[in-house]
Amino acid sequence: MVLNKKVVAKVLCAATVAIGFFMLIPCGVSLLYNEQRSAVSFLICAVPMILLGAVLLKVIGHTDRKTLGLRDGFFIVGSAWMVFTLFGALPFVISGAIPSLTDAYFETASGFSTTGASILTDVEALPKGMLFWRSFTHWIGGMGILVFTIAILPALGIGGQKIMRAETTGPSMDKITFTFNDSARSLYLIYSAMTVIEMILLLLFGMDLFDSVVISFGTLGTGGFGIHADSCAGYNDICQMIISVFMMLAGINFNLYYLALNKKGKQALKDTEMRVYLAIVAGATCFILGMLMLTGQAKSLWEAFRLAYFQVCSIITTTGYATCDFDLWPLPVKFVLMLLMLIGGCASSTGGGMKVIRFILGVKIAVRSVRRRFHPNAVSTVKLGGKTVPEATIQTVSEFLMLYFMTLAIGTLLIGMENVSLITAFTSVLACVSNIGPGFEAVGPTMSFAFYSNASKWLLSVLMIAGRLELYTVFLLFTPSFWSKQ
Repeated sequence: MVLNKKVVAKVLCAATVAIGFFMLIPCGVSLLYNEQRSAVSFLICAVPMILLGAVLLKVIGHTDRKTLGLRDGFFIVGSAWMVFTLFGALPFVISGAIPSLTDAYFETASGFSTTGASILTDVEALPKGMLFWRSFTHWIGGMGILVFTIAILPALGIGGQKIMRAETTGPSMDKITFTFNDSARSLYLIYSAMTVIEMILLLLFGMDLFDSVVISFGTLGTGGFGIHADSCAGYNDICQMIISVFMMLAGINFNLYYLALNKKGKQALKDTEMRVYLAIVAGATCFILGMLMLTGQAKSLWEAFRLAYFQVCSIITTTGYATCDFDLWPLPVKFVLMLLMLIGGCASSTGGGMKVIRFILGVKIAVRSVRRRFHPNAVSTVKLGGKTVPEATIQTVSEFLMLYFMTLAIGTLLIGMENVSLITAFTSVLACVSNIGPGFEAVGPTMSFAFYSNASKWLLSVLMIAGRLELYTVFLLFTPSFWSKQ
């Protein structure tokens, strides 16, 4: 089946208009702080996007086929993230805040993909408007540009199920209301409400308005762009705990919040993935707390808990904020953090990584394979939440895990050509594919990706977007079969 070019163009035009309107917000922030150059750069980008998108929507007009095919959905999402990242990078270049297009693209890809990796060595030198846009890209990318777009697709006469499937994270995307368009609206309402609640709490406990807004964007989007050189270390203990809790909440499947709000809290609490996720957070926090106390790297039990809990929530949700340089922690602690980087958040959350549900199924699949060696004639199934997991799902998960680790291996090999250490190369790729941000050694929480060559930055940018879209959506665009007319 060939692409439905007319419908695809219509959706992309709608998304272009949406991004254009989003840019008007940091333009207003720039004007508020008397940053005329930044404001003009946003206007130069936003106005043509809005006008061109609106005109093309009018020209395209009515479409005969109102539904999107699966190929259409994958193409829209994969190409849109690549192109809109370029659009989002232009204000940085035009204003001179980040003169290099390569660096600006890397920074914006990191923003939209909610990675938080940065090429900036002096983040505090950026104008307020640019800092706002940088963090706002986290919030936009957290729930997904295209998920936002399908919330308005009914006005265009187009259904968005295929886009939702291509864009949302995790092995499956369950409808939580009668239509996928309603699902998108419900998710955004919950997402927005949680963002506002965090902002208010941070304001009440001493954080200024600008910081509370941009930090909340990064928290709920699990992005992690800090606006200070010390990330979140300069905020008071209560604010750090608020950020920690909301990072943890952002790593939970957002469908469960919808169930809880619709008086189905008991059903939500029975979710196996959420229970395992919270158990991992608790277990990792206790282990790191104990190690910090044992090695004397924390002065009190409260400090050990605060540092451990914050870093665990930040890493497992792939947010990337930091309150200390965890690269200086003991090796066993860094190993646990690296495992958390691999696991990531829950399916249909804003977190990255392989997802907790795949980790659970991966362990169960491994256990079954061992059991089969001892009992080759026994009927052995994989169960989750008391239900048998279909073999098709097991195969899909196995294939994804294989692709995930192959991507890490090949990416590490290519980045290793920069003549960096194995730990630096591996965690650079892991931090980008899993959308974490900081890694270890040369890309640790107090370092940046600025030293990499342009070629490596472009590669890491693509890996960030691919990781955000669960690999397949981007990689399919580079396969000949995707473009065949069959």
